[in-house]
Amino acid sequence: MDEIDSAILNELKQNGRASASEISKRVSLSVPAVGERIRKMEQAGTIQKYTVRLNRQQLGQHLLAFIFVNIDKNENIEPFREAIVQFSCVLECHHVAGEYDYLLKVAAADTQALEVFLSQSLKKISGVVRSNTIITLITLKEEIN
Repeated sequence: MDEIDSAILNELKQNGRASASEISKRVSLSVPAVGERIRKMEQAGTIQKYTVRLNRQQLGQHLLAFIFVNIDKNENIEPFREAIVQFSCVLECHHVAGEYDYLLKVAAADTQALEVFLSQSLKKISGVVRSNTIITLITLKEEIN
């Protein structure tokens, strides 16, 4: 990947619906060359998906929380993984190193909805023995790279 590919990716990150014509003007490259570079990045897996970024506030998800989770036994890892990805409020799930096993990023309407998720969903998954929830006050930067 060179400087021009990086510039094309930056344009697509700003507007995934930008046409090759629009991008070509910003990166000073012909339309066919931009189209070909995008196609190659798609084929190589550099560009995995085109998506929409939603405004959680406007969708009623006013609370963002990060939840650390511990699993008790190795045999409970796969069932946890299969279960946790089914919840629409779980935006991200990361297997992490350190004191905890997993880090979840969760969006909820309010603290009551978060409490329902914690007590009626998360803690009922077999093997979940401990969690630690951190509620965000404000998000200063959030990007999908």
